[in-house]
Amino acid sequence: MNIPKTILVTGASTGIGYSAVEAFMKRDCQVFGSVRKQSDAERLKETFGDKFTPLIFDVTDSDAIKEARKQVEYALSGSGLGCLVNNAGVAIGGPLQHIPLEEFRKQFEINVIGQLDVTQQFLPLLGGRKDHPVSPGKIINISSGAGKIATPFLGAYVGSKHAFEGMSHTLRRELMVYGIDVIIVGPGAVNTPIWDKAKDLPVYEGTAYEESTRNFQAFAIKGGKAGFPSEYLGEKIADIFFNPKPKVRYAYVPKRLERWILPRLLPARMLDRIIGKKTGLMK
Repeated sequence: MNIPKTILVTGASTGIGYSAVEAFMKRDCQVFGSVRKQSDAERLKETFGDKFTPLIFDVTDSDAIKEARKQVEYALSGSGLGCLVNNAGVAIGGPLQHIPLEEFRKQFEINVIGQLDVTQQFLPLLGGRKDHPVSPGKIINISSGAGKIATPFLGAYVGSKHAFEGMSHTLRRELMVYGIDVIIVGPGAVNTPIWDKAKDLPVYEGTAYEESTRNFQAFAIKGGKAGFPSEYLGEKIADIFFNPKPKVRYAYVPKRLERWILPRLLPARMLDRIIGKKTGLMK
């Protein structure tokens, strides 16, 4: 049996999620996309047409996820879901010494616990049950370069993505019993609307980090706007779904040697010094 061309993408309103929906639609898939606002649901429905179904839920709202699962189950008419793309997420910045704990908890609620809730609730439709009527589906978890490389002032985000990656590896091994595959996508910089908001991040004035957070903020915005277009990532995600033998993890990182290969090969202390001097954390 072939995997059904039925896809659920979370966080579909903009950026990578939107582009993934677009790429799957081009390949004649039936796509469900989660958004948090009714206005976004209407906009995406108008853009993508009848083969797209918006689902309104926040990944931290378990009851709303359950209702969305019922909606998808009804639409599939007893068939199965071919792929779950766990893309929804946020990045909360700030030095770990000063970041409010409620913000730190929020980061993990969205990027880790919310992802697991969505996964648990949709697993039966992906084949995590007895007598599944079609071939088991795939789960594509959208992580980040931060899932492997830690940067200052993004400790909450880095921690959540490290946790998400560890969880993904465990999940892949556990789901072998059903034949459901789990693939990690770890993008580097991607040019999405998130960088328009980055200039508003707190710089913790009056702390030892004021100058270095400003330096990091400018560096991050410049790098983000020079990143891959989200459409590139959308196409890559669709490619992974249609690949019968995908890799365990894909790293799509611009300036790959400088921002991916070398940081993972250099001794940690040497990388500390490079980052420290670039940000002003080390004089």
